[in-house]
Amino acid sequence: MSGIAGLLAAYLIGAVPVGFLVARGFGIGDVRRHGSGNIGATNVLRAAGRLPALLTLVGDVAKGYLAVAAGGRVAGGDAGALAACAVAAVIGNCWSVFLGFRGGKGVATGLGAFLKIVPWAVLPAVPVWLVVTVTSRYVSLGSVLAAACVPLAALLLGRYPWASVLAAAAVAAIVTGRHHENIARLAAGTERRLGRKPPA
Repeated sequence: MSGIAGLLAAYLIGAVPVGFLVARGFGIGDVRRHGSGNIGATNVLRAAGRLPALLTLVGDVAKGYLAVAAGGRVAGGDAGALAACAVAAVIGNCWSVFLGFRGGKGVATGLGAFLKIVPWAVLPAVPVWLVVTVTSRYVSLGSVLAAACVPLAALLLGRYPWASVLAAAAVAAIVTGRHHENIARLAAGTERRLGRKPPA
């Protein structure tokens, strides 16, 4: 029962819709009615500005870390429990019970989860995200490539349990899957670049 309770705790913490709440707090209303319709930091940036976006980013990363730490502790605290809670936290973010099982794309929450289960594997992903995002201005492309780097780095480092490596791969797969529309737009050349206003 403790394992189920831990997974449920991780899911519920991950499901807290930080961007939705931050946008409401800044008078934007339902951020899903703006821009891409996503509740993540990038769309909050477009709809509400830098401070709300920063708060959303920090909040999503923090909840990912907290979800794994708290859920994993309830579930027993071993590597397998932490790994399972990492996946549960990202599932909560992407399919939040508080938003009718809709949600974000799991990037920042996944980062928080990664920082708990495979922290050193995050390091190579940071320059990948920065270089790709800064040069291309495609946040989605940077996010997908950075997420894919983490399980590979975790495997190559050889210091993490297989459960953690597999959880990192599962989270990366969820993040990639949640970006399927962005990937289609990237292939079609219609993906919106960061800082570019939508056409009138």
